[in-house]
Amino acid sequence: MKRRDLLGVMGAGPALSALGVARPSHAAVAPRALAFPADFGAHPETRTEWWYLTGVIQAGPREFGFQVTFFRSRTPVEPSASRFAPTQIVFAHSALSDLAERRQRHDQRIARAGFGIAEAGTGDTAVSLRGWSLVRSGEPQRSLYRAQVASDSAGFALDLQCSTTQPVLLQGNAGFSAKAPQPGPASHYYSQPQLQVQGQIRLDGQALAAQGRAWLDHEWSDTLLHPEAVGWDWIGMNLDDGSALTAFRLRRADGSTLYAGGSLRNAAGQQQTFGPGDLRFTPGRTWQSPASQARYPVEWTVDTPAGRYRVVARFDAQELDSRGSTGAWYWEGLCDLQGAGDAKVGRGYLEMTGYAGRLML
Repeated sequence: MKRRDLLGVMGAGPALSALGVARPSHAAVAPRALAFPADFGAHPETRTEWWYLTGVIQAGPREFGFQVTFFRSRTPVEPSASRFAPTQIVFAHSALSDLAERRQRHDQRIARAGFGIAEAGTGDTAVSLRGWSLVRSGEPQRSLYRAQVASDSAGFALDLQCSTTQPVLLQGNAGFSAKAPQPGPASHYYSQPQLQVQGQIRLDGQALAAQGRAWLDHEWSDTLLHPEAVGWDWIGMNLDDGSALTAFRLRRADGSTLYAGGSLRNAAGQQQTFGPGDLRFTPGRTWQSPASQARYPVEWTVDTPAGRYRVVARFDAQELDSRGSTGAWYWEGLCDLQGAGDAKVGRGYLEMTGYAGRLML
């Protein structure tokens, strides 16, 4: 299936209803206790889901940021007797940020689930798409993730094993993360910060041993965005002392904050959860993309109950063109986290969506 056909199916609710194929109405995201390993896997009854792995690796004298993300989306088509019914779509993005060259390589894929081409398995993390994969193994409290991607067009490949060093971090209220001031929009959301990375990258045919630190988010929801929101700003930061900082805000078109949340968990496992009134995102220096013409804040000040932090992009040009899969431009890049006196205290990823137009899948 071509991308335009897939996205046509995903957005065809009224037309499909007229043909007797009903758009599903789900209430699958409600407060409950998450259970592992089952919740490591896919939740095909929900509308949108993603597994999002980011990190920084050292390969000899060179340093790289990397992203491997798999998305699963339920279409309006109800299951039928035909195995050709496109009820689930799988997308994938991967990017490698070369800090020495200040260059980001990127590739993307999309296919409907099934036929051995694309799968998002239930019961545990096992997502794959045309040779790319992210698979979890081990006991729930001792996870090992293996990410494998290869792009001939972008000239890079990743084969990385990411092992947990800390327990699962439940975001929001025990893994139930509100996304609006009023009840309704929400997700189930957990993170696995401070992952230890070992593996190999291949760059223009040259294999390099790599090691570093990573962060994994897994989130599933029935609502992508509140109607007033155009996108979000999000950080996931591994601190040098073993702590993990999450902060996000949903942003209106005028730049104001609709809703915010996050957490700080220290190395001893003590967690502080942030509510919408606890966080303030203040944009700093901006960079304008020559491709999309969007202007992104590539430096931020984030005020939290645990202190003030600065987020500084390692280089500006880390925008991703995902119009060949999810259909959006967004900025996704490796950043330093600075504390008092602008001293570096950690490193992680900043994601900004909705700057080149309201985010839509």
